[in-house]
Amino acid sequence: MSHATTSRRDFLCVVAGCTAAAVSGSCGDLTHTDFFRKRFREMGKEELAQLLVELDAHNKKRFGKDVHVGAEDAMPDVEFGYALDINLCTGCRRCVHGCVDENNQDRDMEIQWIRVLEMEKEHGVNFHHADPYYDHETVPHEGKFYLPVACQQCRDAPCVKSCPVEATWQEDDGIVVVDYDWCIGCRCCMASCPYGARRFNWKEPEIPADEVNTDMHYLGNRPRPNGVVEKCTFCIQRARKGQYPKCVEVCPVGARKFGNLLDPNGELRYVLENKQVFILKSELSTRPRFYYYYG
Repeated sequence: MSHATTSRRDFLCVVAGCTAAAVSGSCGDLTHTDFFRKRFREMGKEELAQLLVELDAHNKKRFGKDVHVGAEDAMPDVEFGYALDINLCTGCRRCVHGCVDENNQDRDMEIQWIRVLEMEKEHGVNFHHADPYYDHETVPHEGKFYLPVACQQCRDAPCVKSCPVEATWQEDDGIVVVDYDWCIGCRCCMASCPYGARRFNWKEPEIPADEVNTDMHYLGNRPRPNGVVEKCTFCIQRARKGQYPKCVEVCPVGARKFGNLLDPNGELRYVLENKQVFILKSELSTRPRFYYYYG
Protein backbone atom coordinates (compact mmCIF):
# COMPACT_ATOMS: atom_id res chain seq x y z
CA MET A 1 0.00 0.00 0.00
CA SER A 2 1.65 3.24 -1.14
CA HIS A 3 1.98 6.02 1.45
CA ALA A 4 1.64 8.61 -1.30
CA THR A 5 -1.70 7.28 -2.57
CA THR A 6 -3.30 5.88 0.58
CA SER A 7 -5.65 8.17 2.47
CA ARG A 8 -6.20 7.98 6.19
CA ARG A 9 -9.71 6.72 5.59
CA ASP A 10 -8.52 4.00 3.19
CA PHE A 11 -5.87 2.90 5.66
CA LEU A 12 -8.29 2.75 8.55
CA CYS A 13 -10.79 0.85 6.46
CA VAL A 14 -8.16 -1.80 5.81
CA VAL A 15 -7.14 -1.92 9.47
CA ALA A 16 -10.72 -1.98 10.69
CA GLY A 17 -11.56 -4.66 8.15
CA CYS A 18 -13.86 -7.16 9.70
CA THR A 19 -14.93 -4.78 12.45
CA ALA A 20 -16.12 -2.22 9.96
CA ALA A 21 -17.99 -4.84 8.00
CA ALA A 22 -19.65 -6.14 11.13
CA VAL A 23 -20.72 -2.71 12.26
CA SER A 24 -21.87 -1.09 9.05
CA GLY A 25 -21.51 -3.46 6.17
CA SER A 26 -18.96 -1.34 4.30
CA CYS A 27 -16.20 1.20 4.77
CA GLY A 28 -18.14 3.71 2.71
CA ASP A 29 -20.77 4.00 5.43
CA LEU A 30 -18.14 4.76 8.03
CA THR A 31 -16.78 7.74 6.11
CA HIS A 32 -19.72 9.78 7.34
CA THR A 33 -18.69 9.54 10.99
CA ASP A 34 -16.56 12.18 12.74
CA PHE A 35 -13.56 9.88 12.85
CA PHE A 36 -13.55 9.26 9.09
CA ARG A 37 -14.49 12.78 8.02
CA LYS A 38 -12.52 14.44 5.23
CA ARG A 39 -9.76 16.87 6.05
CA PHE A 40 -11.03 20.42 6.48
CA ARG A 41 -8.83 21.58 3.60
CA GLU A 42 -10.20 18.88 1.29
CA MET A 43 -13.90 19.72 1.72
CA GLY A 44 -15.80 21.47 -1.03
CA LYS A 45 -17.97 24.48 -0.20
CA GLU A 46 -21.23 22.52 -0.31
CA GLU A 47 -19.83 19.69 1.76
CA LEU A 48 -18.50 22.10 4.38
CA ALA A 49 -21.76 24.05 4.49
CA GLN A 50 -23.71 20.83 5.15
CA LEU A 51 -21.27 19.83 7.88
CA LEU A 52 -21.65 23.20 9.61
CA VAL A 53 -25.43 22.78 9.61
CA GLU A 54 -25.02 19.36 11.22
CA LEU A 55 -22.64 20.74 13.85
CA ASP A 56 -25.09 23.53 14.68
CA ALA A 57 -27.86 20.98 15.19
CA HIS A 58 -25.64 18.73 17.30
CA ASN A 59 -24.49 21.55 19.57
CA LYS A 60 -27.99 22.98 19.89
CA LYS A 61 -29.20 19.60 21.11
CA ARG A 62 -26.26 19.32 23.50
CA PHE A 63 -26.46 22.80 25.03
CA GLY A 64 -30.12 23.66 24.51
CA LYS A 65 -29.50 26.96 22.73
CA ASP A 66 -28.92 28.28 19.23
CA VAL A 67 -25.33 27.69 18.17
CA HIS A 68 -23.51 28.84 15.05
CA VAL A 69 -20.30 27.19 13.84
CA GLY A 70 -18.62 29.23 11.12
CA ALA A 71 -15.62 28.66 8.91
CA GLU A 72 -14.62 32.19 7.95
CA ASP A 73 -11.55 32.28 5.72
CA ALA A 74 -8.42 34.34 6.32
CA MET A 75 -8.83 37.93 5.17
CA PRO A 76 -6.57 39.13 2.34
CA ASP A 77 -3.52 41.23 3.22
CA VAL A 78 -3.76 40.36 6.91
CA GLU A 79 -1.10 38.76 9.09
CA PHE A 80 -2.14 38.75 12.72
CA GLY A 81 0.33 39.57 15.46
CA TYR A 82 0.27 40.14 19.21
CA ALA A 83 2.22 42.26 21.67
CA LEU A 84 2.20 42.27 25.47
CA ASP A 85 3.51 45.01 27.77
CA ILE A 86 5.30 43.30 30.65
CA ASN A 87 5.48 46.53 32.63
CA LEU A 88 1.69 46.80 32.70
CA CYS A 89 0.67 43.17 33.31
CA THR A 90 -0.43 42.71 36.93
CA GLY A 91 -0.87 38.93 36.92
CA CYS A 92 -4.61 39.14 37.59
CA ARG A 93 -5.34 36.19 35.25
CA ARG A 94 -8.49 37.77 33.83
CA CYS A 95 -7.08 36.89 30.41
CA VAL A 96 -6.99 33.23 31.42
CA HIS A 97 -10.61 33.10 32.53
CA GLY A 98 -11.84 35.23 29.64
CA CYS A 99 -10.13 32.81 27.26
CA VAL A 100 -11.72 29.81 28.96
CA ASP A 101 -15.22 31.28 28.57
CA GLU A 102 -14.72 32.48 24.99
CA ASN A 103 -13.12 29.30 23.69
CA ASN A 104 -15.34 26.73 25.41
CA GLN A 105 -12.53 25.10 27.35
CA ASP A 106 -13.24 22.25 29.71
CA ARG A 107 -14.25 23.53 33.17
CA ASP A 108 -14.04 20.13 34.87
CA MET A 109 -10.42 19.42 33.83
CA GLU A 110 -9.55 23.13 34.01
CA ILE A 111 -8.10 23.25 30.51
CA GLN A 112 -6.49 26.67 30.05
CA TRP A 113 -4.68 27.88 26.94
CA ILE A 114 -2.95 30.78 28.72
CA ARG A 115 -0.46 30.35 31.56
CA VAL A 116 0.60 33.39 33.55
CA LEU A 117 4.10 32.93 34.96
CA GLU A 118 5.19 34.86 38.03
CA MET A 119 8.87 35.75 37.88
CA GLU A 120 11.33 37.48 40.15
CA LYS A 121 12.43 40.95 39.14
CA GLU A 122 15.99 40.28 40.27
CA HIS A 123 16.27 37.35 37.84
CA GLY A 124 14.42 38.87 34.88
CA VAL A 125 12.83 36.57 32.30
CA ASN A 126 14.10 33.25 33.62
CA PHE A 127 11.96 30.13 33.33
CA HIS A 128 13.91 28.41 36.09
CA HIS A 129 12.42 30.95 38.51
CA ALA A 130 8.90 30.95 37.04
CA ASP A 131 5.85 30.04 39.12
CA PRO A 132 2.54 29.41 37.29
CA TYR A 133 0.79 28.45 40.55
CA TYR A 134 1.17 31.66 42.54
CA ASP A 135 -1.72 32.42 44.88
CA HIS A 136 -1.57 35.84 46.54
CA GLU A 137 -4.41 37.82 48.06
CA THR A 138 -3.48 40.74 45.84
CA VAL A 139 -1.36 41.16 42.71
CA PRO A 140 1.07 42.32 41.58
CA HIS A 141 3.17 40.87 44.41
CA GLU A 142 6.18 42.76 45.69
CA GLY A 143 9.37 41.92 43.85
CA LYS A 144 7.53 40.00 41.13
CA PHE A 145 6.50 40.55 37.52
CA TYR A 146 4.25 38.51 35.25
CA LEU A 147 4.71 36.85 31.88
CA PRO A 148 1.59 35.37 30.24
CA VAL A 149 2.39 32.62 27.73
CA ALA A 150 0.12 31.08 25.09
CA CYS A 151 0.61 29.85 21.54
CA GLN A 152 3.22 32.05 19.90
CA GLN A 153 1.82 31.45 16.38
CA CYS A 154 5.31 30.70 15.08
CA ARG A 155 6.22 31.29 11.46
CA ASP A 156 8.47 28.23 11.63
CA ALA A 157 6.32 26.15 13.96
CA PRO A 158 7.83 22.91 15.35
CA CYS A 159 4.33 21.63 16.12
CA VAL A 160 3.35 21.75 12.45
CA LYS A 161 6.51 19.92 11.39
CA SER A 162 6.06 17.17 14.00
CA CYS A 163 2.43 16.26 13.28
CA PRO A 164 2.46 12.84 11.55
CA VAL A 165 -1.00 13.26 10.00
CA GLU A 166 -0.86 16.96 9.01
CA ALA A 167 -3.71 17.80 11.36
CA THR A 168 -2.17 21.17 12.23
CA TRP A 169 -0.99 23.87 9.87
CA GLN A 170 -0.49 27.62 9.47
CA GLU A 171 -3.20 29.66 7.77
CA ASP A 172 -2.53 32.58 5.39
CA ASP A 173 -3.20 35.10 8.18
CA GLY A 174 -0.56 33.47 10.39
CA ILE A 175 -2.85 31.56 12.74
CA VAL A 176 -1.73 28.01 13.47
CA VAL A 177 -4.86 25.84 13.58
CA VAL A 178 -5.85 22.24 14.32
CA ASP A 179 -8.32 20.05 12.44
CA TYR A 180 -9.78 18.35 15.51
CA ASP A 181 -11.34 15.55 13.48
CA TRP A 182 -7.95 14.59 12.07
CA CYS A 183 -5.84 14.93 15.21
CA ILE A 184 -4.96 11.43 16.41
CA GLY A 185 -3.91 12.55 19.90
CA CYS A 186 -0.31 11.35 19.61
CA ARG A 187 0.89 14.56 21.33
CA CYS A 188 3.97 14.90 19.12
CA CYS A 189 3.06 18.58 18.73
CA MET A 190 2.95 19.00 22.51
CA ALA A 191 6.41 17.48 22.85
CA SER A 192 7.84 19.68 20.10
CA CYS A 193 6.33 23.00 21.23
CA PRO A 194 9.05 24.87 23.17
CA TYR A 195 6.44 27.11 24.81
CA GLY A 196 4.23 24.42 26.35
CA ALA A 197 1.27 25.99 24.58
CA ARG A 198 -0.79 22.95 23.59
CA ARG A 199 -3.34 21.09 25.72
CA PHE A 200 -4.64 17.52 25.52
CA ASN A 201 -8.29 16.66 26.04
CA TRP A 202 -8.34 13.66 28.36
CA LYS A 203 -12.13 13.49 28.28
CA GLU A 204 -15.14 14.97 26.56
CA PRO A 205 -15.06 18.64 27.62
CA GLU A 206 -17.49 19.70 30.33
CA ILE A 207 -19.00 23.10 29.53
CA PRO A 208 -22.02 24.36 31.51
CA ALA A 209 -24.89 25.05 29.10
CA ASP A 210 -25.37 28.53 30.54
CA GLU A 211 -21.70 29.37 29.93
CA VAL A 212 -21.10 28.02 26.44
CA ASN A 213 -20.10 30.58 23.82
CA THR A 214 -22.48 30.00 20.93
CA ASP A 215 -20.41 31.91 18.33
CA MET A 216 -17.92 29.30 17.15
CA HIS A 217 -15.39 28.56 14.43
CA TYR A 218 -14.72 25.10 13.00
CA LEU A 219 -10.96 25.51 13.55
CA GLY A 220 -11.28 27.38 16.82
CA ASN A 221 -13.62 27.33 19.77
CA ARG A 222 -16.16 24.67 18.84
CA PRO A 223 -16.19 21.99 21.57
CA ARG A 224 -13.32 19.63 20.90
CA PRO A 225 -13.74 15.85 21.05
CA ASN A 226 -12.03 13.62 23.57
CA GLY A 227 -8.44 12.62 22.84
CA VAL A 228 -7.26 15.55 20.73
CA VAL A 229 -4.87 18.45 21.22
CA GLU A 230 -6.07 22.06 21.27
CA LYS A 231 -4.51 25.52 21.55
CA CYS A 232 -4.92 29.27 21.28
CA THR A 233 -5.99 30.49 17.84
CA PHE A 234 -5.94 34.25 18.52
CA CYS A 235 -9.72 33.76 18.96
CA ILE A 236 -10.10 32.99 15.26
CA GLN A 237 -13.88 33.28 15.59
CA ARG A 238 -13.43 36.92 16.63
CA ALA A 239 -10.26 37.97 14.80
CA ARG A 240 -11.61 37.09 11.37
CA LYS A 241 -14.63 39.29 12.05
CA GLY A 242 -12.47 42.30 12.90
CA GLN A 243 -12.73 41.88 16.69
CA TYR A 244 -10.04 41.67 19.34
CA PRO A 245 -9.27 38.31 20.97
CA LYS A 246 -11.08 37.95 24.27
CA CYS A 247 -7.89 38.24 26.33
CA VAL A 248 -7.23 41.66 24.80
CA GLU A 249 -10.78 42.78 25.50
CA VAL A 250 -10.81 41.77 29.17
CA CYS A 251 -7.33 42.97 30.18
CA PRO A 252 -8.03 45.69 32.78
CA VAL A 253 -4.74 47.55 32.26
CA GLY A 254 -4.40 47.50 28.47
CA ALA A 255 -1.26 45.35 28.51
CA ARG A 256 -2.26 43.42 25.39
CA LYS A 257 -2.14 44.65 21.79
CA PHE A 258 -3.42 42.85 18.70
CA GLY A 259 -3.51 43.73 15.05
CA ASN A 260 -2.35 43.34 11.49
CA LEU A 261 1.41 43.16 11.12
CA LEU A 262 1.05 44.29 7.51
CA ASP A 263 -0.64 47.57 8.45
CA PRO A 264 2.14 50.21 8.57
CA ASN A 265 -0.13 52.59 10.50
CA GLY A 266 -1.45 50.06 13.00
CA GLU A 267 -0.87 50.08 16.75
CA LEU A 268 1.02 46.82 16.61
CA ARG A 269 3.54 48.12 14.09
CA TYR A 270 4.02 51.21 16.24
CA VAL A 271 4.91 49.02 19.21
CA LEU A 272 7.36 46.93 17.19
CA GLU A 273 9.10 49.99 15.75
CA ASN A 274 9.21 52.16 18.87
CA LYS A 275 9.41 49.90 21.95
CA GLN A 276 12.01 47.56 23.42
CA VAL A 277 10.65 44.33 21.98
CA PHE A 278 11.75 40.73 22.39
CA ILE A 279 10.46 37.21 21.67
CA LEU A 280 10.67 34.11 23.82
CA LYS A 281 13.45 31.62 23.14
CA SER A 282 14.72 33.46 20.10
CA GLU A 283 17.66 31.06 19.87
CA LEU A 284 15.26 28.38 18.56
CA SER A 285 14.41 30.39 15.41
CA THR A 286 10.70 29.61 15.59
CA ARG A 287 9.99 33.26 14.65
CA PRO A 288 6.87 33.89 16.77
CA ARG A 289 4.18 36.42 15.96
CA PHE A 290 3.81 37.04 19.69
CA TYR A 291 6.00 39.87 21.00
CA TYR A 292 6.79 41.08 24.48
CA TYR A 293 7.88 44.63 25.25
CA TYR A 294 8.65 47.09 27.99
CA GLY A 295 6.22 49.97 27.73
